[in-house]
Amino acid sequence: MIIEHAVLHVAPDRAAEFALALRTAFPIIESAPGCHGAEVRVQHEDPSVCLLTVQWDSVEAHQAFRASELFERWRAATHHFYSTPPEVTHFLAPIAR
Repeated sequence: MIIEHAVLHVAPDRAAEFALALRTAFPIIESAPGCHGAEVRVQHEDPSVCLLTVQWDSVEAHQAFRASELFERWRAATHHFYSTPPEVTHFLAPIAR
């Protein structure tokens, strides 16, 4: 399993609208094959910065989502709130203790 990590810069005057839009957007991304859940957290120091994390089976599952109609629906529900393009990276399983 991998974790998609995306830093989202939301237009400050649209933060409340963005939070409402996520109610529609989460079921879209979470219905994608290989997705095991998503969440968005607001940064304490700057509420216009959010962190999206999504659990995927693999990077390939995330890439398949990005090539799908579901991604177009996700984009339509969320991307117009961003002031800059998201910064997306992927993290592997935790390092063993």
